[in-house]
Amino acid sequence: MAFNLDNIPKNQKSKDSGISSIDYILKKEITFFSKPFSNKKKEAFYTELSVLLNAGITLKNSLSLIGEEQKKKIDTELIENIIKNIIVGKSLSEAIKIANVFTEYEYYSLKIGEETGSLQKVTNELGLFYRRKNEQRRNILNALSYPIIVLITALFAVIFMLQFVVPMFVGIFKQNKVELPWLTKVIVAASEGFQHNFGSIVFLILAFIIMRFFISKKQWYKKFTSNLLLKIPYVGELLRKIYIAQFTQATALLVGAKVPLLSCIQLTKKMIDFYPLQFALSNIEKEIIQGKELSESLGNYPIFDRKMISLLKVAEQTNQNEYIFERLTRQYNEDIQHQSKLLSTVLEPLIIVFLGALVGVILIAMYLPMFKLSTVIG
Repeated sequence: MAFNLDNIPKNQKSKDSGISSIDYILKKEITFFSKPFSNKKKEAFYTELSVLLNAGITLKNSLSLIGEEQKKKIDTELIENIIKNIIVGKSLSEAIKIANVFTEYEYYSLKIGEETGSLQKVTNELGLFYRRKNEQRRNILNALSYPIIVLITALFAVIFMLQFVVPMFVGIFKQNKVELPWLTKVIVAASEGFQHNFGSIVFLILAFIIMRFFISKKQWYKKFTSNLLLKIPYVGELLRKIYIAQFTQATALLVGAKVPLLSCIQLTKKMIDFYPLQFALSNIEKEIIQGKELSESLGNYPIFDRKMISLLKVAEQTNQNEYIFERLTRQYNEDIQHQSKLLSTVLEPLIIVFLGALVGVILIAMYLPMFKLSTVIG
């Protein structure tokens, strides 16, 4: 089946794109202000829709049942608007596109499902896609939540010591004219610098947050942050696998729906907002047009590993692209789960040891002059 993507506006961006770094994943997926229709809601929506369609219930009635289950008014209104558009003669994919809270990937996947009579299968695959994406997010949060809590708690403890405890000791030392050791002088200087520049530090942090909000969509910023994060030992490899897993799963769904390979590349490129992958797919798209095999093109970009390239070579020779992409998705998801757990196991003791040493240094620096002070008083 041929599938033409020429009419896709080049400047149209995905509303629910992927993520470019561990930091970006945490801020994009977990926000204080929830998205109109989050990935968790999409998982439930597509999974329930697939089950209802498979049970022989009509599309309109299936959507009505899903709409009745929604707890928030905004979600209920969203489903009702989709139903209204279907009643006036639009397809599900067109109604999804009008809703403006779904990605191009979802729109074209559903459109393919409608044209090939495999809508139930496509909705099931979309449910699996968002389930795995949510699992990846949960794995990362489980790996990072405890270390982050420990880090923040200890950071506040250090700030409290520099702001209140150290100045108290400094006053005692000055009254008794005690000669301070070099370590104590360093901590005292840090404390005084922190107190004098506390307002500037807070201002810089707020300025960075505001500036990042405006530049986060810039191409140069995405390139810089993604390449920087990929260079971090272990974390960079975990991040790479997260996006490659999204790529293989999305491609498996599209290939299974008999979408041409070039169209698969175009759709996944629009969906996954990770600069190194988008850059690679843009060039791979051009190389495929020139007649190169996918496996040959992937070998030119370090974001794709040798295992993936070797398996795709076999897939091209045996015409088993869907099976190979599904197998790669399972392997990458298993690796992500294992590495995220290992990351948590390694980070927890390292952070505790580091912060314990930092607090210990501050305490030692404060108690060293006390020995001299006791000698003076004696």
